Amino acid sequence: MGRLTGRLFVSFTTCLIAFIAYSSQIFIIWPWYGREFSIELLELLLPFNILVALLLWNYALCVTTDPGGVPPNWRPDVNDADGYEVKKLTRGPRYCRTCESYKPPRAHHCRQCKRCVLRMDHHCPWVNNCVGHFNYGHFVRFLFYVDLACSYHLAMVTRRVWSNTSFWDEPSGRELIFIVLNFATCIPVLVAVGLFSLYHFYSLLGNSTTIEGWEKDKVATLVRRGRIREIKFPYNLGMRRNIDAVLGPNPLTWCCPSVPPQGDGLKYPLADGDDSGGEEWPPRDPEAYEYPDADPNYKFQLPASPWTYENGSLNPELQPSNTTRRRKPPAAQGPYSSVPPYHPDYNADESQRHYPPSDSEDDDDENDDAVGRPREFVRRGSEGYEVRPIDREALLRRYVEDRTAEPGRYHLYVPDPPSEPESGPEAEDEHIPLSEKLEMWRTSVV
Repeated sequence: MGRLTGRLFVSFTTCLIAFIAYSSQIFIIWPWYGREFSIELLELLLPFNILVALLLWNYALCVTTDPGGVPPNWRPDVNDADGYEVKKLTRGPRYCRTCESYKPPRAHHCRQCKRCVLRMDHHCPWVNNCVGHFNYGHFVRFLFYVDLACSYHLAMVTRRVWSNTSFWDEPSGRELIFIVLNFATCIPVLVAVGLFSLYHFYSLLGNSTTIEGWEKDKVATLVRRGRIREIKFPYNLGMRRNIDAVLGPNPLTWCCPSVPPQGDGLKYPLADGDDSGGEEWPPRDPEAYEYPDADPNYKFQLPASPWTYENGSLNPELQPSNTTRRRKPPAAQGPYSSVPPYHPDYNADESQRHYPPSDSEDDDDENDDAVGRPREFVRRGSEGYEVRPIDREALLRRYVEDRTAEPGRYHLYVPDPPSEPESGPEAEDEHIPLSEKLEMWRTSVV
């Protein structure tokens, strides 16, 4: 985010807070009380203005407070024996390749700020700053006071509207317009910031950041899938100690804006009884692909052709995108008859060769070229499809030829030769024509 864009976000947020806070007092509450100071007016507006002042104070601290960066030439002390060992979590020093320096635990690189931020939670565009170690407490207090101020504001304006329905205290036209505008701006802010603040209050109780919340979700998924064993979050010190680490050790000053957090952000205490066994956080997926270390002597060179494959050769499977690959029909292994067995021109000697049967009946339409006729090409134009016309008689003739010429489709029937009688009356009857036998049968009957 650019410097100008960030300032526009901050200016818009400040104007929105000022409009909700002061337009309701000037154009709604002040006319309602008759434009005169009174004890009741002070009792109503004094708590609201205190909440608004604390809200603006914490917002200014969020914008102006540095979240914390890694000191120059900082190196982790892996031999520290006071319970803050960096090596126990990371198995080695964490290193930022962008900043080219070591990173403390819970620190992450921010692309907007272009540096590593201590205990980075997220980069908030509404404050034009990263939310990190030194301003996370101000950010939590800012969300808390936004919830309180908006709730008080809605109760105050709703009371003004309720008085109109109960005591017939009808508001003026300008007052009615500002009542609608205040409801239209305050309710969305309360809903959005309220949900966002609930998440951060939950993270505060668990001493985790937004980034670490994503990491815990990923670890829970790996545990559920059985890839790793369950690992305890190492920075969860307990509810009370987690709040003290961010808002200070004294509960009476938790809502005070100027209380700094504990520690310097370079090392953090671990949970008592941590049984991680020296494993890193977050744990890695054992099934994830690990990229090999880069060769320091490797120099990238552009290939001679943009169509490269593996070690610079052409991809053998590369095909033009505007053509369609057609399957070639299997070559015939011998001559076969083009007419069915019952045709007078059928030659039994040429049709007794063995041919491999087709894989399935569905290949009939794809292997139309097997009969030797050319394929009908289809041309697609801008107004539809154009197909070459085919004679219906020729189409029927080719269809019959295709079906009858396919090897293995028909099974030849070869009848057994008739047995000739050796001697007797039956042998003499074999040489008498059938017509003469019929006349002899008729005369015998008559």
